[in-house]
Parts: sequence; structure tokens; C-alpha cells
Amino acid sequence: MSNLVKISALFLSFCAACGLALAAEEPEMPAAQPAVASKAVADSEKTEVAVTVNGAAITEADIDARIKPQIDRWGSQMAPNYLNQMKKRLKKQALEGMIIEKILSEKVKQAGINVTNKDVDDKLKEIAAQQGSTVEKIKGMMQAQGQDFNQVKEQIKKGLRYEMFMKTQWAGKIDVNEAEAKEYYEQNKKQSETPEQVKASHILIKTDRSASDEDKQKARAKAEDLLKQVKDGGDFAALAKEHSDCPSSSKGGDLGLFKRGQMVKAFEDAAFALEPGQVSDVVETQFGYHIIKVTEKTQAGSTPFEEAKEKITQMLTQKKQTEFYKGYVEKLKAEADIVYPPGKEPIPDAPAAQNPMVQPAPASK
Repeated sequence: MSNLVKISALFLSFCAACGLALAAEEPEMPAAQPAVASKAVADSEKTEVAVTVNGAAITEADIDARIKPQIDRWGSQMAPNYLNQMKKRLKKQALEGMIIEKILSEKVKQAGINVTNKDVDDKLKEIAAQQGSTVEKIKGMMQAQGQDFNQVKEQIKKGLRYEMFMKTQWAGKIDVNEAEAKEYYEQNKKQSETPEQVKASHILIKTDRSASDEDKQKARAKAEDLLKQVKDGGDFAALAKEHSDCPSSSKGGDLGLFKRGQMVKAFEDAAFALEPGQVSDVVETQFGYHIIKVTEKTQAGSTPFEEAKEKITQMLTQKKQTEFYKGYVEKLKAEADIVYPPGKEPIPDAPAAQNPMVQPAPASK
């Protein structure tokens, strides 16, 4: 999905994993009321206006409908107090998104932006291809999870409208030239550095930390026997599949590429000492006994600017898109007529608490 479709998705849908690290404070519960009165209060609350945007109302019911999929998904897995707090957070996020959506929708309509069903289908195919899947597979997966695929298509259609509209707004204002890309490259050279890496497979004969000396001797003897079979021409991958106690056995022991610091030291030292095609002696670690085969080795180096330029330009362009979008939306909000009913004005986020371990800097003289 393109960067702007992702941006517009901020106010079209809300991530299911949007913040479970909620405050553990128990919210104060109101006194119990008669059931009929409670229902009447609940119904009246749902029809209450949360805010009007240029004269168009957003009700509490609209917000509840927007967050319902997330509440349904997590409701059965969370304690009531956490669910309450999560709901408050989601409602705040949803309201902000719906305000932005109202304002932008007016601009998109005025601009006469049109998105066809073919545009949506093409975008779906692009998304599916990026995920190594097909539209039909994605559709089936969503339906299996109880999601409305047509609703998803409508969200993508809205996202494409916003993307097309924003392109008309930032045209010529977010271009990244070679000098900017070069400056970023020079200031962030560590990002272009590639460490020495090896690609290796292994056979593990596992031992427990509490294993007796006899059990360890048996495990080592088995590893020694497998090493002999490898050196006599045995198929390393086949032997790993049959005998290795590591989950990588299903892939013939393949561990993929890794750099220094990713494996335990004894294993790492043995692997980096080998050249492609070479097999180690039996190597002991806290996990057991390993036979290691290195299949590929890359030396440390750095990506030249010419090779990195395209990715850097794309990253800087996306950063400018995001910054332009945020500034443009804030400008539209400042110009819009946004009216909250008395008592429903948004409460600003509390400033982050100062770390008591950090002392304030002395005032300059």
C-alpha cells in the first residue's frame, strides 16, 4: 500500500494492536441504576452530538460504530477496566480521524476527484503482490476473520481519493534532489555499512543443562558419528532433517545469513572461521553439540551512494509527504468551524512526566 493510502488509513480504520499498554488504574464505577433508566441514558448518549464540523454532526453512535471491530476483537480477551480504558483511547483516536475525514472529504469533493472500481482492483492486486499473495486469498482470509471485504474496498477507494487529491497539493513541493540525498548519505554512513556475514546450516544434538556426563557422552558420540557420515559424503541437509534437534531441521539445518553477535560465541567463532563449503568439527555450546556447514560468506563493506540513492530518495520523499500532509491537515483544521458541545471539549494530553533522575540544566547567566 502506498504511503498516502497508509496515511489516509489513519482515519479510516484503527489498528487492532493499537495500545494494550494502558494505565492499570481502576476507573470509578457509577452507582447502579434501574435497568430501564440505564437503557434510556445509553440511547440518549448514542444520539448525542460529539462535535460538528462545518455544520455536519458526528454523533457518539458514529464513533462507537467506528471502533466496534476493535472492541469486538479484544473485548473477550481483556478485563473490564482495561477494556474501558482502551475504549476511551480508541474513541479519542476515532473522533480525531473522523474530523479530519470530514474536512478532507469536502476538499476532495470540491476538487472533483474520481476513483474507479478498476483503480481499486489494481490497488488490491498491488497490495496482494507486495504480500506474495492474491486478491482471492486475501478476500478469503478477511471473510474467515468476519471482516466485510466490500467495506475494505470502500476504505481503499477513499484512501485513493485522498492520495490523488494530496498529489495535487504537494506537486513540486516535496521533490528530493541529489544534493539532499547525498547529504543524508554522508550524515548516516553507518546505515550503508554491511557487516561480515555468513550463511550456515547446522545439525544439533541437544543436551539439557542438567544432563549427566553419561548422557552428554552419548550425545557427543552421536554427533561424532554424524560428522563422520558428512565427511564420507553424506547429504548434510538430509542428515539434518533426520537427526537435528533444532527447528531448522525442517529446512535442512539452514540458519540463513547472520552477523557477529547473533549466535553464542562458540558457535559464532567456529562458523566465521570456516570458508564456504567447509564443515566444522563437533562444536559444544550450552545447547548441545553442533556440526556447522558454511554455505556463503560476505565481507564487511558499505553500499556506494549510487546504489543507495534510490532508496534514500524514496525515504526522504515519503518523509516530506508525511510532513506536508500533517501541516496541511492542521491548516484545514484551523480554518474549519469545529464546535464541541459544552462539556465535550477535548482534553489535551498531559505532558510527559520529567525523569526524576535527570537534573534540569542550570539557567544561563
